[in-house]
This record gives sequence, structure tokens and C-alpha cells, in this order.
Amino acid sequence: MTQALLWGLLAAGSLLIGQLLATPLGHSARTVGLMMAFGAGTLISAVGYELIPEENLQLGWEVGGAFLLGALVYYAGARIIDRGGTSGRALFLGALLDGIPESFILGLGLALGGSISVAFLAAVLLSNVPEGLAGTTDLRTAGVSERRVTLMWSSLTVVCGVVSMAGYLVADHITRAGEIASAFAGGAVLTMLADSMVPESYERAGRVAGLLTVLGFLVAGVLSALQ
Repeated sequence: MTQALLWGLLAAGSLLIGQLLATPLGHSARTVGLMMAFGAGTLISAVGYELIPEENLQLGWEVGGAFLLGALVYYAGARIIDRGGTSGRALFLGALLDGIPESFILGLGLALGGSISVAFLAAVLLSNVPEGLAGTTDLRTAGVSERRVTLMWSSLTVVCGVVSMAGYLVADHITRAGEIASAFAGGAVLTMLADSMVPESYERAGRVAGLLTVLGFLVAGVLSALQ
């Protein structure tokens, strides 16, 4: 149980690393864009190989329904946030909606398999850093205080740690929970990528963002294949 808590804290805690990097790197829109592009690539790989693998699509309507629900929840939340004009909050919402199911999956996998998927954990870590960097940069630009930004990422980290522990504790009492949680996260992540990370990375870094997206996908894909 303690291991599940620590793994959840570690995975989500990389958002705080992104916040720290925002100070030396956030002044360069191109650098932020390139890191976002790389993170987007790792997330695309995670959706295809870890969150919605082909075999999960054969489990029934629950998986497809959870996938669409994740997309709709992010879409509705992002529309509300857009009224405030802060893309940083949209990235925070994306980190929340994919971080909670991902943490649940980490705890569930630890309980059922006795180990953490290295590929999945790497994809989460590699994507959270640019999410934290870009989100922090945008929140600062919108006038959000550094203390509040830290509180936002720290609160999300703690929640994810607790959710990972919860996934570990309920693993023996539920069926298909991992697949459904994965599908929900996949829907939210894919919508967030299309709405925020991919277009913003291109806007900040130009066409080279496409190459970094491919590189991120390749790195995460190789890790998944080696697992």
C-alpha cells in the first residue's frame, strides 16, 4: 500500500519539476513549445499502447463509453475554463483528468501484477514535466501567484498519491476497473492533446514541433516494446 502511495506521488510529482523548470526555461516560448511537443508525443504513445490497447476495445461497450466520457468531461471543463482565457488552467484540468485515472491504474497494476509498468510510468513522467512547465508559464502570465501555482500542483500530486493507494486497496474487489479507468484517461488525454498541447506547441515552436512529437512518441513506444 505504501509503495502504491509513493509511486503515485512520484508520477504526479513530476509536474512540480515542470514548475521548477519554468523559471529558467519559461521565458523562451520556443523551448516551452518543444518540450510540449515531446510530451504530446509520449502521451499519444501512452494512449495507443498503454491506455487504449487494441485488446481493451474488445471488452465491450464500457470501455468505449468510458473513452467518450473522458473526452466529454475534458471538453466541458475546458469550455468553462476558456471563459477565463487561461490555457494554463486547461492544462491543469488535463493533468487532473488523466492524472487521477493514471494513478489508479498504477496502484491497481501494483496490486495485481506485483510491479509497475516501466513504460507507462515513463510516459507519465515524460509528459507531466512539459505539462507542468507550460501550465506554470501560462498561469504566471495570467497573473496567478507562484504560491497558488505551487498549491495547485502539490494538491494534484497528493490526490494522485491517495488515488494510487486506493487502486491498490480495491484491486481484489472490482473487475475491469483498470481498463475502464484507462479508457477514461485516454479520452481526456486525447482531447487535451487536440485542444491544447499540440496546437500550442506548434504555435510556440513552429514546424519543428512535429519532429519533437514524433521523437516523444518513439521514445515512449520503444519503452513500451521493451517492457
